[in-house]
Amino acid sequence: MGRKRKSGEGTIRLRKDGRWEGRVVIGYDEKGLPKTKNVLAKTKGECVEKLKALKETIAPSTPSKVRADMPFGEWLDHWYETYSRPTIRPRTQRTYEGYLRLYIKPKLGSIPLNKLTTNDIQQFCAWMKSDDHISGNGIADSQIRNCYSLCHRALEKARAEHLISRDPTEGCKLSPVRYEEMKILSKEAMQKLLIQAKEEKYYELFILELATGLRLGEIAALQWDDLNLESGELQINKQVVAVKGKLTVSSPKTKAAVRTLILPSSVLKVMREYRARVDSRWMFPSPKKEDSPMRPSSIHQRLHRILDHAGCDRVRFHDLRHTFATNALAYGMDIKTLSTILGHVSCATTLNTYSHVTDAMRQQAAVKIDRGIAKAEVTEQEEKPKERTMTTFQARKRWSRKAS
Repeated sequence: MGRKRKSGEGTIRLRKDGRWEGRVVIGYDEKGLPKTKNVLAKTKGECVEKLKALKETIAPSTPSKVRADMPFGEWLDHWYETYSRPTIRPRTQRTYEGYLRLYIKPKLGSIPLNKLTTNDIQQFCAWMKSDDHISGNGIADSQIRNCYSLCHRALEKARAEHLISRDPTEGCKLSPVRYEEMKILSKEAMQKLLIQAKEEKYYELFILELATGLRLGEIAALQWDDLNLESGELQINKQVVAVKGKLTVSSPKTKAAVRTLILPSSVLKVMREYRARVDSRWMFPSPKKEDSPMRPSSIHQRLHRILDHAGCDRVRFHDLRHTFATNALAYGMDIKTLSTILGHVSCATTLNTYSHVTDAMRQQAAVKIDRGIAKAEVTEQEEKPKERTMTTFQARKRWSRKAS
């Protein structure tokens, strides 16, 4: 298998006509879609050389002010504007610029590039975890790692440019990322959610989510052209993101996120009936702004309101995705199929995320094997009460649909 090309190096492929094509992302448009340039060649080696020459014409030349003893903050600005910003999406740009402005440059920006040490980076990470910086609270471990990663990439480029002899981020020890605990809705909680959602006129949105496990940005971006009301095929090919408060429709983050799902017949019937009542190209249009989808943040807030009215504990919208995946595995769906439905890059991602379910499935398999081989009756240690599959919950009277 060939070496995977790093981000920013571009891609090379053999076309059906026998020629080699090289393509590199040169930036993103205002909608977040990638802008690319390409080269064609008869051989792979020629294509590599042409792609290299193309990138050299695209990348701005190194200014004379770049030097080994320049402040790290100035090098960060140069690295970001020259090598990073042109190749990332607008939303990612905003995130990176926040990290640089709020955390990295205030603490490390004045240190000369060639004087920056591993201890400086280690103390910076410790400072972010403390309560001493501008926010007054410790930063999440995942954000500390993101800041560390930005420093690492900028310093790796400085080493490649022979401005420093080694990357001082090497050797730093970071705290393990503590992910927010996954919450799975019980059958009764799902029923209460759907009953209350129907009362508040959001039933179709949440029944679709519980049947597909779409990401929040994906379900917000759905248009009626994406759904075949005859076959039940649902095309997932875009997402809605908010960039500086403005909604942007962009392509999914990975190729695996572009996929086609088949809706269950019961859900398809619901969507057919719902289509007759919606006068918009958007499946879930904004109740405030014409020809615009609901904001992802509004969907999340609506979920919390419905759960509150239903007397259920709050969960994140992403936990509905986890609920779908957990139920799918429990009902016997294989990992590869589930991974494809969720739009994961690999089955490993699915296995790592839902290891708690697969562990339980292995235990159940062991019990079944034991029963088959030993012909022994397995006595449960504790008799679990039967889970209620129906609820007597009645929806609270519809609340005003002003928000969202």
